[in-house]
Amino acid sequence: MKIYKSIFMTMLIVLTLLAFTACIPNPEQNATASPAGFFKGVWHGWIAPISLIVGFFNDSTRVYEPNNTGWWYDFGFYMAVISGFGGLSLARKNRDD
Repeated sequence: MKIYKSIFMTMLIVLTLLAFTACIPNPEQNATASPAGFFKGVWHGWIAPISLIVGFFNDSTRVYEPNNTGWWYDFGFYMAVISGFGGLSLARKNRDD
């Protein structure tokens, strides 16, 4: 029973990461699409670490969508980046050594 749980969790993580890579900013694909707005900025901010890692292996992948609406996209992107990385510090336990 324990082996099935670990297989299930591994498959869930792999499928989640695969779903994240489907929404990574790619300027070549999105040249004809409508500009990315606030909510796409939030999404791209959340998946920025994944986009950075994929960008090491794929030259057309970027962390930031160049085809965007401007200030609103920037606001959503930076809001998600700051809240995502700042949220990690809130999840840590304080140790009194």
